[in-house]
Formats: sequence, structure tokens, C-alpha cells
Amino acid sequence: MCLYIPPLLWGKSGHLQTALYGKLGRVSSPHPSGIRKYLPMQDGATSTFDLFEPVGDHRTGDDITMVICPGIGNHSEKHYIRTFVDYAQKDGYRCAVLNHLGALPNIELTSPRMFTYGCTWEFAAMVGYIKRAYPQTQLIVVGFSLGGNIVCKFLGENSVNQERVLCCVSVCQGYSALRAQETFLQWDQFRRFYNFLMADNMKKIILSHRHSLFGGSSVKTIDADYSRLYTATSLMQIDDNIMRKFHGHSSLKEYYEKESCVHYIHNVNVPLLLVNSADDPLVHDSLLAIPRTLAAKKSNVIFALTLHGGHLGFFEGEVLFPQPLTWMDKVIVGYANAMCQWEKQKPPCQSSHFSEGACQEEES
Repeated sequence: MCLYIPPLLWGKSGHLQTALYGKLGRVSSPHPSGIRKYLPMQDGATSTFDLFEPVGDHRTGDDITMVICPGIGNHSEKHYIRTFVDYAQKDGYRCAVLNHLGALPNIELTSPRMFTYGCTWEFAAMVGYIKRAYPQTQLIVVGFSLGGNIVCKFLGENSVNQERVLCCVSVCQGYSALRAQETFLQWDQFRRFYNFLMADNMKKIILSHRHSLFGGSSVKTIDADYSRLYTATSLMQIDDNIMRKFHGHSSLKEYYEKESCVHYIHNVNVPLLLVNSADDPLVHDSLLAIPRTLAAKKSNVIFALTLHGGHLGFFEGEVLFPQPLTWMDKVIVGYANAMCQWEKQKPPCQSSHFSEGACQEEES
């Protein structure tokens, strides 16, 4: 794995890295061309994702699709997603990017529900579509921040979800919302301030869909305390008064327990790369015991912890100005390339797209 060297003057500050990511996303972000897909869900919701075809052939000659889950309240139009997709396309990957339910400002909700911390329904629908539309494709699963929680939970929920998956990469997730809850109320690393900023952004997203979420007579939203949304100053208050009720959780503790990947990630048996930064102001050091312990127990798991990078920053550059492409983008594609080459060199019956029965039949 390539060494991360941050920009000399400011790159060793996790706050500046995080602030630059939060304000700009990326510098000189490209504009990859994709097609938006709409998927009706069983509860009346409409999930959307953007599909980007590869610019050239993959180095293995195989059909490979990256299924990507962005961070909290994010979508395919965010600069850091566009930068990564453009880079992956040029390396021969098809990319499917989930737009979190309610995150796109120009797409109305069709049911009284939006994305939550660990709901995998929309991501599962996107993966299912890709598998049906491209029967020969193999998958690289990628999740950023909250998206990392969702993809790891999705893979661990059912072994069927790991079929045709070559590997998974999670970047800057916190693994357990319940354990993170207390750390988000602490002023250490200004975490309480970041909590306030994220809560304010969530309020804006929820209020932009106030008619769809609170204007109807749905049982799901009758008990949601809409009035307390205006006075909420933390994600926990919003989760307790609004978000947990979309899926009928009786308490905030139950919501965080059921929606955190920490209870599912040990079931993931495909190659799994977990990337975090030691100076990430959003992810407390105590949470990193989860991937560290997992990597020590499971041979398919690599835990990569950088000294610097902030939250989804990982900018590179010699002194002052950051480069358009980040270390994070290069590592994900580099790891994916290595896994694709490794898969290519395996005996046919050991490949991820072969079933156990097919292996036994070939051996006989």
C-alpha cells in the first residue's frame, strides 16, 4: 500500500483536512457523465443511483463494477465522489453511485422515509439491479464514512450479498453509532462542534422534504416530534425524535444497535480493507479498537490507519496547494486492481462467481 505524505504546511492538521473536504470536497473536480436510474421500493419510496460506464477496458479484460455508497447526506454530484468516479472510470471500472434517499435537492421523496445510518434497502436494490443488468460483472464494494457502515452491514447481513463480490473498501467510518454517541458530545477535537454542523445539515435535508415526511397521514410519521427538530443541536436529538421512527425503533439505543455494522462485519468473508485516519476529528480513537480487533482475528481483513488525513481528506501536494486526486482515491483503485489480478490468477473453481456446487462438479 502506498505511503501517505500530506501537504507540508497544513496537511498534518486533521481539522484543516476535514474542513477542506467539507468546504470544497476536492479541487478541480471533473464532471463524469452518467445516467440516473430510478428504482421503486416496496414501501413506495423511489431509490436513485447514477451509473457511469468505464472509459476504457479494465487491465484484466474482465467486466468489473464498483458499487459506491457515499457519506451522510451525500450523492453522486458531490465533488469527492465525482473525482473518485472519474479516476475509477479511466482505470476500466463501471461505477454505480447510490444517491441517499432524500439527499438530492431536486428529487422529491415518494414516501415518508429518507436515508438512515444503517438502512441497506436502497444499496441492496442498486446492487441487485447491477447483478441483473450485467450478469457477467463482478463487484468492488466501496463505502465512504456513513456509506462504509452501510456497505459492511449489507455484506454481513446475508452471505448471499457477498456473491460476485471481489472485495470491499470502507473509508473513515465509525463502526458503532452507540459507542460513538458519547464521544460526539465531547469537546475533545471539537467533536461537539462538528456534531452541531452535521445536525444543522441534517435539519436542512429533513426540512426540505417536510411535506413528504410530515404532511401526510402515514402511521410512520404521526409520532415524529417535528417541533423538536428546530431546536435540535446534535445528531442524537434528530435521530431520537425523527430518524429512528422511520423504521419503528422503540429507542435511540435500539436504533443505533440495529443499524451499526459492528454486529455484522464479522460475517464478511471477502477481502475487506478498512481505512481510517488517526487525526479524524469525527471518529474517536476508542472506536478504532473495532477494526483493529477484527483484522487481528480475520485473515481477509486489512486495517490501514494513517497518521494524518482528517475525515475523508487525504489530500496530497508538496507544500501549499492540494492536488485534484487524493491518496484515498489512489489506494481504493490500487487495492481493487490488486484484488482483480489476484482473482484472475486463482483456479477457475475458486473464483468469486463460482458456486460451491460448481467447484465440486469441476473437481469430479
